Amino acid sequence: MVELTTADSSKNVSVSDDVFGATFNEALVHQVVTAYLAGSRSGNAAQKTRSEVRGGGAKPWRQKGTGRARAGTSRSPIWTGGGVTFAAKPRDYSQKVNRKMYRGALRSILSRAAADGSLIVVDDFKVSEPKTRVLKAELEGLNVTSALLLMDEVDESVYLASRNIPRIQVLDVDGLDPVSLMRHKNIVVTTAALSRLGEVLA
Repeated sequence: MVELTTADSSKNVSVSDDVFGATFNEALVHQVVTAYLAGSRSGNAAQKTRSEVRGGGAKPWRQKGTGRARAGTSRSPIWTGGGVTFAAKPRDYSQKVNRKMYRGALRSILSRAAADGSLIVVDDFKVSEPKTRVLKAELEGLNVTSALLLMDEVDESVYLASRNIPRIQVLDVDGLDPVSLMRHKNIVVTTAALSRLGEVLA
């Protein structure tokens, strides 16, 4: 078991060694993060080839005798208004990553955060009202400027208050992803979320 100290140093929290004491696997994390980002691409770029551009059915001029280069269609890629030589088409950029690899990458990132002190444990995280200044005051108390606020269930007031603060993101355990974990300097996690992570990633 790994012992994590809460932000106010009032108590220690025991967490699974498998989830928060794993060795950081850089190659695995890189592969999973790359695959996650690739899967986020829309892949909807679309251009027309010479055969798809409307018109151009008639030969612009006769084959021989004009002194000009031969041309079969006015929709050739070298003509203005013509098609695109290697036209982009909608495509799927997603890469296959199995569940074991995905969870392994999350464990690696969380373990490194726990080891270097960027994982901040709090009993609970709430704000009195959904106001930016209120949440900023709470974050200043934890001495963080860039953080992922990880909860068992997202508190609506915290979510609303965070929307106008740069480099602050609020997620629940079910919505956790490797890019969000890597993007922020700190991970502020509630004890309830810690327990849930132990169940999900064990």
